[in-house]
Amino acid sequence: MAAAMAGAVDLAAVKARSEAAARAQAAPPPSAAAPVGAPGSAVVDVTEATFQAEVLDRSFQVPVVLDLWAEWCGPCKQLSPVLERLAAEGAGAWVLAKVDVDANPALAQGLRVQGIPAVKAVWQGQLVAEFTGAIPEEQARQFVDELVSATTGGALPGAEGDEAPGIDDARLDAAEAALERGDLAAAEAAYQAILDAEPSHPEAALALQQVQLFRRAEEAGPDALAAAEAAPDDVAAQTRAADFLLGTGNIDAAFELLLDVIARTSGEDRDMARQHLVGLFAVVGDEDPRVGAARRRLTMALF
Repeated sequence: MAAAMAGAVDLAAVKARSEAAARAQAAPPPSAAAPVGAPGSAVVDVTEATFQAEVLDRSFQVPVVLDLWAEWCGPCKQLSPVLERLAAEGAGAWVLAKVDVDANPALAQGLRVQGIPAVKAVWQGQLVAEFTGAIPEEQARQFVDELVSATTGGALPGAEGDEAPGIDDARLDAAEAALERGDLAAAEAAYQAILDAEPSHPEAALALQQVQLFRRAEEAGPDALAAAEAAPDDVAAQTRAADFLLGTGNIDAAFELLLDVIARTSGEDRDMARQHLVGLFAVVGDEDPRVGAARRRLTMALF
């Protein structure tokens, strides 16, 4: 099972994010001096063909704010100029990526757009904040300021001392080699060592969460499912079963199991199940639509 689980880690977001970060490192940083709409500008028009480079890859340099709009949308025409002006003021500290939802329906569907204007913020390949509808300039400025503060702190890419984490990092190579040979304990130790030296390292943080999950799943084994079924009130048994399910790729079943526990328990048992479920959300990643659906069900179950 260890080798299979190591493969599952490799198929998860770690490798893809590392590759995206490498591409971002090779690309020139965004610039307010570039013509609006051109690649590398602080304001860029994005299509399905350019989404990877201009949004996902770019988000490893600076936060990217998606402005999802359409020509027929009146409120969009109120909000978009405000966002464009703020992006120009930001001078490359963040990028405004404009998406015409009519011209790019697959993007709108993939981003789960329910109405426009819709604004979504992406940082290091993940959706981190969003709002729908036109808002006053003061609120839009606050949204952007808080986003930049929480991500880069306003530091521009390429500034002195700024290095993209995880690029050509021999420490990651050692951890990935351990995964390839199915040695989850060695991989966990390698990722933990990276974080001990560099607590903000994003690839190592995500990879460590995943490896820890797969180690728990391996320790639980298939017997965890029978144990959970035999003891439905044993929350620890339910979390072990959820770990096994997630570790073997059955994401929906893992979420369903813990949501059921949360719905029928209270107090410490409910909180234990909730915390464990939130931890599994982090392993899968908010970009997975199953996480969004499960989060909504969790909110309903709690309130």
